[in-house]
Amino acid sequence: MSRREAAMANFKNGYNCSQSILLAFADMIPVDREILSRMASSFGGGMGRLREVCGSVSGMFMVAGFLYGYAGPETGQVKADHYARIQELARRFEEKHGTIVCREMLGLTVRHDVPTPEARTQEYYKKRPCGEIIGDAAEILEQYIQENPIG
Repeated sequence: MSRREAAMANFKNGYNCSQSILLAFADMIPVDREILSRMASSFGGGMGRLREVCGSVSGMFMVAGFLYGYAGPETGQVKADHYARIQELARRFEEKHGTIVCREMLGLTVRHDVPTPEARTQEYYKKRPCGEIIGDAAEILEQYIQENPIG
């Protein structure tokens, strides 16, 4: 199964968009899957259904932090290099979707949505492009990792 397929399957199995990405790359991260899932749980629905930055983008950024990030109170070039990496991932995502903002991709006008998620029915999956968006994010991240080997 490709990482794209794994991320999309995670979403179909009920994980939020951010969890779906993080768990699709869990084999590369030396952290227990439950901890990863808990860590990403706040970022679904554009950060707790605030409809801000797409959870799949947040998931990409978390994986990039685990793989390439810095651990101390860095300043200067180390921090700049990492932020450039994050901006490149965002650029690639925006190139495909025009934005990294959840509500804009979903065509919503509401900013701070109700906290209760919609039921994951067949109708939900038909009207929401989230599965494909998540798949795209996984593909973008996988390609980035292939182009920029770790270590």
